[in-house]
Amino acid sequence: MCGVGAYGPPVCTCANCQTTWRRLQQLNPYTMWSPPAETRLPNIERNKMARRIKIYEGKAKILYEGPEPGTIVQYFKDDATAFNAEKMEVIDGKGVLNNRLSEFFMTGLNNIGVPTHFLKRLNMREQLVRACEIIPLEIIVRNYAAGTICTRLGLEEGAALPRPIVEYCYKDDALGDPLVSEEHIAAFGWASQQDMDDVLSLALRVNDFMSGVMMAVGIRLVDFKIEIGRVYDGDFQRLVVADEISPDSCRLWDIETGRKLDKDVFRRDLGNLTDAYTEVARRLGVMPKNAAPMGKPTLIN
Repeated sequence: MCGVGAYGPPVCTCANCQTTWRRLQQLNPYTMWSPPAETRLPNIERNKMARRIKIYEGKAKILYEGPEPGTIVQYFKDDATAFNAEKMEVIDGKGVLNNRLSEFFMTGLNNIGVPTHFLKRLNMREQLVRACEIIPLEIIVRNYAAGTICTRLGLEEGAALPRPIVEYCYKDDALGDPLVSEEHIAAFGWASQQDMDDVLSLALRVNDFMSGVMMAVGIRLVDFKIEIGRVYDGDFQRLVVADEISPDSCRLWDIETGRKLDKDVFRRDLGNLTDAYTEVARRLGVMPKNAAPMGKPTLIN
């Protein structure tokens, strides 16, 4: 069946479809294109694609069963939340940007030997990842004082910390993701001591990579949070960086101006969130430098 997919590359390999897709990508790599009705997939084929099994839906992503055993399709939503979902809004284009940025960071980590769950990006909003058992912790790495550490310890926002500080929060929205110690983690069996040694090592390696990448484009990595998952190969277990790495999960400040380029723009009503995320994508080369800020994707008939 001939036609260009509305959410990704052509569904066929004929020269006409491939050429059309390349032209669209040159115009705007984030354009969503709906082909003429006569070239679309038959209803039966589109229905098959729509009948995926949803595994989980969170605040920013939906997880579906993947095409192969041990895989998951991760869909990035446009929903923005803050203060444990007390503040919510749908922001057009956010999911597309986070998908592309997370792909960029996860691919970079894989390339330097830091294992992640990321396999490949499928289309504008989806990526294929390894299924893994998530350790019920948010791992937070702080390079500068910001957010809750300022209120807890009376620190001035933006103050450089003596060294990267790694903190752990128990993942439970109903409890507000409370800060926990390694004693809590060991006592409740959330992770073994070997796991925690590996988690700390992974977190600091991610920090080294992310700090360098961001500094090279004039952005300060203030802090970030990641999740870690267990992947099993028979009796062998290894830990991988999971979930996502994006401006949703990092604090990013322009080095020269201090402008915030992360979800604090939404938390504090500091401007347009997609403008901030688009600026990060531009600087990293994920989005063309002359591209317009992400808004609602354009449909081309």
